[in-house]
Amino acid sequence: MARTRAPDHETQRDQILELAAAKFAQTSYPSTSMSDLAAASGTSKARLYHYYESKEAILFDLLDRYTKRLMLIIAEVEGASQRRGHDERESFAELIRAFLAEYETSHSRHVALLNDVKYLVDTQREIILNRQRDVVAAFTRQLARAYPGRVTNENQTALTMMVFGMINWTFTWLKPGGRLGYRDFAEQVIAMVDHGLKGA
Repeated sequence: MARTRAPDHETQRDQILELAAAKFAQTSYPSTSMSDLAAASGTSKARLYHYYESKEAILFDLLDRYTKRLMLIIAEVEGASQRRGHDERESFAELIRAFLAEYETSHSRHVALLNDVKYLVDTQREIILNRQRDVVAAFTRQLARAYPGRVTNENQTALTMMVFGMINWTFTWLKPGGRLGYRDFAEQVIAMVDHGLKGA
C-alpha cells in the first residue's frame, strides 16, 4: 500500500527549498551536502531524505518552481494589462515592476538560477534553460510591442539583455530596507528604458 502523505508535506517541502536556496547562496551548491541542508533545516538527514532523494532533486525542484513562478508572473501581467486596457509601454513597465517585486523576496532562488543550473543533469538542465529562454522571449516580445519603431530583429536581443542586465543582478547590491527600494529602482529602470527608446 502506498504511503499516505502528511497534510503538511508540501509546506515542509517549501520550507526545505527556502532554506536550501539560502544555504546554496551562502556556501555554494557544490560545497553544500545533504547533512548541511538537514542542519540548516533543523532536521535529521534521514528525515530530509523523506522529502527529497538527493541534493540534486532539491536543486531541480527549487529551480523548477522558481522558473514556473516567473512564467506565471508574465502571464499575470499580460492578462492584467489586457483587462485594464494598458498601452504596450505601460504593459512593459508593469512587467519590470512585477519582476523586481519578485526579486526583492527571491534573492537566494535567483542566485541559484544564475549560478547553479549547470549542476543539473542534462534533461533537467534543458527544462530550466528552455523556461529561461521563454522568459527572455516574453521580455523581447513585450519590448518590441512597446517600442516598435526602435526594436528590430537586429537589435532586439541586445536591448532585451540590456534590460536584464539592469534588473538581474540587483541581489548583489540592492538590499531590502535600503535607501533605494525595489519599487523606486523599478521606476528608474522604466524611465531609462523609455527615455532611451522612445522618440527618434
